[in-house]
Amino acid sequence: MPAGSFTMGDSSGDRNRADGETPRHQVALSAFEIDATTVTNDDFARFVEATGCITEAESFGFSAVFHLAIDAPPEDVMGPATGTPWWSGVKGADWRHPGGRFTDLEGRGDHPVVHVSWNDAQAYCEWAGRRLPTEAEWEYAARGGIDGAKYPWGDQEVDEGGWRANIFQGEFPRRNTGEDGFPTTAPVRTFAPNGYGLWQSVGNVWEWCEDRFHPATYRRGTTAEKRTTVTDPVGPADGQARVMRGGSYLCHDSYCNRYRNSARSQNTPDSSMGNAGFRTVSRRGAER
Repeated sequence: MPAGSFTMGDSSGDRNRADGETPRHQVALSAFEIDATTVTNDDFARFVEATGCITEAESFGFSAVFHLAIDAPPEDVMGPATGTPWWSGVKGADWRHPGGRFTDLEGRGDHPVVHVSWNDAQAYCEWAGRRLPTEAEWEYAARGGIDGAKYPWGDQEVDEGGWRANIFQGEFPRRNTGEDGFPTTAPVRTFAPNGYGLWQSVGNVWEWCEDRFHPATYRRGTTAEKRTTVTDPVGPADGQARVMRGGSYLCHDSYCNRYRNSARSQNTPDSSMGNAGFRTVSRRGAER
């Protein structure tokens, strides 16, 4: 990624108010390298083989699985999550068993690794000599050089002229028609890359970023002089949750329209789920 500047934040009016996608502001970034794809199951398997790492989902003995993706004995299903009954804790669900103990990774080597927490992603980065992208780096790369666009390819909707990303089709959360060909994860090099060569920066899986999350981050980082440019921002210094970007195969415009360049979300660093993974960047710069 070349050094450059871009306008960070929501430009389409699709913002989720609680996520803090505004005010839009100018950001300047130093050059950095970023993975063309999210880390795959095969990538993560090499890491585990080399280090013996036990992920937090494996340590806790369960992870969160979308109800239509569960493939496990009834006694493994711990019940629906409060407020989001389409999610359940499933015993034995982890990166090797994404839907529960009746599932495995056969045929999924080139799919994104899931059921990895922010802490797990940090362990992988340490082994690989890499780090997670800052939120600003992620958005700059995801935009693919098209400043102000809603999506990495521009402003056309995901299904205009053929599918451009892996999201939920049908009636969320009851029925997924799988019109894009993938009811859950897709191989990481599916659809078309953006102008910078990144594959599936929106849809497929949420991607962990380095930054702590706060809904007022952009307001804190700008001044009354809106033309002020923020250089190499690294997010707030406090807060428990970490930023997630890009949406996933479960995003639907009736519930979660976060499969956009500017969309933000968050979770605690020890959380894992069947629709979240990560990609890495070069270690130089943004050390914290």
